[in-house]
Amino acid sequence: MREGDFSADRRTALKFAAASLTLWVSPVGAGDTPSNGSILAVRVWPAPDYTRITLEHDRPLKFTQMLVKDPLRLVVDIEGIEFNSVMQSLPSKIIEADPYIKLIRAGRNKPGVVRLVIELKAEVKPQVFALMPVGEYGHRLVLDLCPLEPIDPLMALLGDSDKATKKNDERPAQVTNENKQRPEIMRLMTIVLDPGHGGEDPGAVGRGGSYEKNVTLEVARRLKAKIDEQPNMRAVLTRDEDFFIPLHERVRKARGVQADLFVSVHADAFIKPTARGSSVFVLSENGASSSAARWLATKENAADLIGGVNLSVKDRYLARTLLDLSQTATINDSLKLGAAVLGELGRINTLHKAQVEQAGFAVLKAPDIPSILVETAFISNPEEEKRLNDDAYQDQLADAIMKGIRRYFAKNPSLTKPRLT
Repeated sequence: MREGDFSADRRTALKFAAASLTLWVSPVGAGDTPSNGSILAVRVWPAPDYTRITLEHDRPLKFTQMLVKDPLRLVVDIEGIEFNSVMQSLPSKIIEADPYIKLIRAGRNKPGVVRLVIELKAEVKPQVFALMPVGEYGHRLVLDLCPLEPIDPLMALLGDSDKATKKNDERPAQVTNENKQRPEIMRLMTIVLDPGHGGEDPGAVGRGGSYEKNVTLEVARRLKAKIDEQPNMRAVLTRDEDFFIPLHERVRKARGVQADLFVSVHADAFIKPTARGSSVFVLSENGASSSAARWLATKENAADLIGGVNLSVKDRYLARTLLDLSQTATINDSLKLGAAVLGELGRINTLHKAQVEQAGFAVLKAPDIPSILVETAFISNPEEEKRLNDDAYQDQLADAIMKGIRRYFAKNPSLTKPRLT
């Protein structure tokens, strides 16, 4: 890309400054180095909720961003780096189906400054922020292209229900000789399934190279299909693709669809490859039930650091204290659900613990929804890693969780919320 092209873009941006330009400047640290760094990796995570672009680099950098109209573009100038082959590969990572990005142009604007011009398909609310090194990642610059209005999970669910109803209406109607039969009225239970991790956060990685985020999504998809086959149940996935969702957003989605149950699916890992077996966890109000449960909760709660959360955005729901007066009753219901699911898992796999454990898992903090976290098996155990990648075993896991949910509802019908099909 020629330098002149980017100069033209700068002139265009300034032209619209008075009416349509939004400018943010990153904070400059006192210890910023004047020498230029390098972009180490670029990743793009498109999804209906939002599209994320991640630039991983070897040292802190500065940036400015401008949102320009006519045509819609996000312009980001990154100081302190040089344009290299890694950055050059970024435009090729944009897919045609991306809901927000039309195309990206990237190039050298001036010495030590790289410019990104992102042509948009629709108006967005951009969030551009820096992340400090964590885990296997170095410094990261994150560009989140979010819709102006967040997707309402209930409206999305109603849209799916309308499609299903229309499909059923197209089937030939069965009518008795005398009169049409009255439709059966029943409770409709909504179960939110949460495939752990995703996007920038791979979760645990097995010795064979398996990513926890992929295993959890496959198991959750299979479980959703089985739940949807039930006449009085429906399932909703917090994510159906490979992208990152903050922990509080998973809880918000469950509450948004007025879920009866919340099931978070994971595949455990430990420093010793001999650890094995399935486990079920629920929230604790009074500390962890074991040191292992406390260690696991700390690890799972770190997902936001690894996945990348913009801490400058103030979220009222995140700021609230979720442990309210209804939490104790909800935890008791969660324990009942957990025991039912754990019993079924014990029929297909060794149990790591024979009882449901408790700890302060952030993803289980919906105050009014019985919630469990299922560790299907240890992905760090070579034998269990192979089973977790086996289609037949994934189906067994989904079956076991499904049977546990049905056992819970059979024993506790009064706990379901009144909702009619």
